[in-house]
Amino acid sequence: MLRMEGEATARRHRRFVGGTSCARWGDHVGVLFECDHVSFRRVGAVVLEELTVGISEGTTCIAGPSGAGKSTLLRLFNRLADPAVGTVRYRGRDVRDYDVLALRREVGLVPQLPAMLAGTVAMNVSFGAQLAGKAADVPTALRLAGLDETFADRPAGRLSVGEQQRVMLARALALQPKVLLLDEPTAALDERSKAAVERTLLHLRERLSVSFVFVTHELAQAERLADRIVWLERGRLSRGPSTVSE
Repeated sequence: MLRMEGEATARRHRRFVGGTSCARWGDHVGVLFECDHVSFRRVGAVVLEELTVGISEGTTCIAGPSGAGKSTLLRLFNRLADPAVGTVRYRGRDVRDYDVLALRREVGLVPQLPAMLAGTVAMNVSFGAQLAGKAADVPTALRLAGLDETFADRPAGRLSVGEQQRVMLARALALQPKVLLLDEPTAALDERSKAAVERTLLHLRERLSVSFVFVTHELAQAERLADRIVWLERGRLSRGPSTVSE
């Protein structure tokens, strides 16, 4: 029994990204993002410090305590922010070399708190696609996000927080991204809604050829959803918390 528990703990530890990369450094096949000695400061305070890490295709969680720099790192990946020092690459190319709007269409971000526009659910889902000059398949996007297509005509402002979060996910999916960045997608939800969103994300992993990078401060959630875990502490890469949950 002790041996089995020890092996389970070792497997969990192996999921944590340590050193410089979770993929072979310099080999861009299968590597989505690379941070090369990245530092970021906000109002003089250090948020990320000399961070060097690689993010592979698949599902990666950026985890760690509050204030570790998790959400900031996520924002660097689609240029909602730029580092003060260092380089962020997407598929081997400096993100600053991409057209920023084209990058954001390919690398979509779902924010932590829903931001609904006045109008119907369909208007909200199609908003990003319309800005990109695309026709949104609203029914399909809603179904993928775990909502019935009858939601399309409902006023967005009357939805529950959990339903609004799914609309934000549908809006991102309507752009048909290759990567989805999710900033604590269940942080504002009750336990029932949280479990439903987690099931949706697991279903999307199986159905779509999309990579996910999501932020959470819950280690248990990271272990449920992710192939790999990048653990940050005080803006630096860590090998994981001192105690990995059993």
